[in-house]
Amino acid sequence: MSELTERRWAVLSERGCEDTGLSYEEAAGMVARLRGERVSGLCVITDAAAAHVPRAKKAAAKPPAGGNSKPRRSRKKSAS
Repeated sequence: MSELTERRWAVLSERGCEDTGLSYEEAAGMVARLRGERVSGLCVITDAAAAHVPRAKKAAAKPPAGGNSKPRRSRKKSAS
């Protein structure tokens, strides 16, 4: 059995350890997905190495549209 198919890989980002216990193919897919979300500092490492890194803090979800929020007014740009 190849090490690449074993579930021993983890994905790291600038936020910390995103996930562990992945096959290398799954980890590469997660890297591609996170890259699409514009997350930086992505790499694939072993679970053993990832055990020394804090878990990632996920980005906060955007609040739903609508509600009681007022529309934002933009400022006029001054001519310079």
